[in-house]
Amino acid sequence: MVMLPGKQVNLRFIQDEDLPELLTLMNDLTNRGDYLGVELHHETKIQKYYNDAGYWESDFGRMLITHKSGRIAGAITFFKGAADNEGYEIGFQIYRKEDRGKGYATEALRLFSSYLFEWKPIPRLQICTAKENAAARRIAEKCGFVYEGTMRHAYFARGKYVDLDLLSMLRHECPPLSEVMAEGS
Repeated sequence: MVMLPGKQVNLRFIQDEDLPELLTLMNDLTNRGDYLGVELHHETKIQKYYNDAGYWESDFGRMLITHKSGRIAGAITFFKGAADNEGYEIGFQIYRKEDRGKGYATEALRLFSSYLFEWKPIPRLQICTAKENAAARRIAEKCGFVYEGTMRHAYFARGKYVDLDLLSMLRHECPPLSEVMAEGS
């Protein structure tokens, strides 16, 4: 199985057998947190994304964040934001409340960022997080992302418009994948 190993977690591609649990985790509104929307995902949509490309294409990809035991803790995604933007946006989520605050997202973001810079000839990565989501911003900043500004009323979630903080990392600011993986080995 292809994976990026870390100290606490691994990142790996989604497998067919993950889909039922992934659908349950993605649709669990009680564990979604206060900053993500309430969109529900239909089983046929999830299966189609998997069948089309295994959740991994040139301009979109999702990997699972798993405990060393193999249990799914969350997911991390890259995607093309604005069409004329050079680089990609990253989103991440730890699914269960009991897995939050343990460093899993921080480690996953370090691994994923280094991997994307090694794989793609891009100058930058960015993260947009709800202004009130201090935990997500701390994670991004711990990984070397720098605050660039706030986009006012940029996202609609849970019945209201939300301001988003934009943070970015340039290629030269990111450690090489070999160093990040070596930390986890």
